[in-house]
Amino acid sequence: MSKGRVLMAMSGGIDSTMASLILHESGYEVIGLTMKTWDYESSGGNKKETGCCSLDSINDARQLAVDCGFPHTILDIREEFGDSIIDNFVDEYIAGRTPNPCVLCNTYIKWEALLKRADMLNCKYIATGHYAQIREENGRYVVFKGLDESKDQSYVLWGVSQECLKRTIFPMGKYHKKDIKKMALDRGYKELAEKNESYEICFIPDNDYRSFLKRRVKGLQEKVQGGKFIKSDGTVVGTHDGYPFYTIGQRKLGVSLGSEATYVIGIDADQNTVTVGSKQDLQKQEMYVQNINYVKYSKIIDGMQCLVKVRYKHKGEMATITNHGDALKVLFHKKVEGIAPGQSAAIYEGEDLIAGGFIMKK
Repeated sequence: MSKGRVLMAMSGGIDSTMASLILHESGYEVIGLTMKTWDYESSGGNKKETGCCSLDSINDARQLAVDCGFPHTILDIREEFGDSIIDNFVDEYIAGRTPNPCVLCNTYIKWEALLKRADMLNCKYIATGHYAQIREENGRYVVFKGLDESKDQSYVLWGVSQECLKRTIFPMGKYHKKDIKKMALDRGYKELAEKNESYEICFIPDNDYRSFLKRRVKGLQEKVQGGKFIKSDGTVVGTHDGYPFYTIGQRKLGVSLGSEATYVIGIDADQNTVTVGSKQDLQKQEMYVQNINYVKYSKIIDGMQCLVKVRYKHKGEMATITNHGDALKVLFHKKVEGIAPGQSAAIYEGEDLIAGGFIMKK
């Protein structure tokens, strides 16, 4: 007897492919869905289209579904994706912040699109290839870290709503990546097991966001070039190519402060200035987080001691969390390097994702 019908988000990569097989073999009635979010050729980049939006990836996902005997469909969300995700990406850089498009896409586009199509196809569940786990506890649906700590993707899931989590399955959460690759090889998917993983933003597969901004915003280079590099005390130490083309923590700036390495430690869009300093200057102990989505609890009690990650590959640092109006104040127990406004902060209690939000610009 079927465990229920599940709509599986399939990118054509190894994780979503093997997730669909695991569900299929464990008794779920699987329907594969691949979302078309972006036509890279329309961006004017100089690299072959790759990743989840490429024709090859869509064909790979469809072929896997055919091999296993379950249906597959393609959902075109390019217009919605462009308006919400790409426009925000550009706006954030123009505002002097560093955007996090994958989190935004999960929060506002992919899950909502999946749920809508799942209802149309009478699917009880939706599933993705994320390395994370989920459980019900005290009436809430709690995301917690995947078994493979090195591949854990709970950080990018902080914005998914309780309504969406209630119907979500993460088949990859109980596996290590090496076991998934072996599973693919054992089933004859050698090419899939050896396929390179893409870590670029899907609409910038050449990883050159600066050129993308220049193509997207006409005359941007002319408007912002010639701004000043300054130190924290306001001393001018050079000129730069325009504040949107820099991110917190960036090095190799073409300007020196002496024997120490020089880093971007601040960006002011209004003044077109980029503040530079030493590695020590890059370290901060306090930040504020806004647009909070609560996962494990419906609120955070002042004084909670939590682990906070400020970027995907950050191991996290312990901090004291307090409420600050609609935002949260995070006071780290040790200084943290490279806190960038616009990036995500994910807050954990042990393995459990408590909440998350976007780092504010003070």
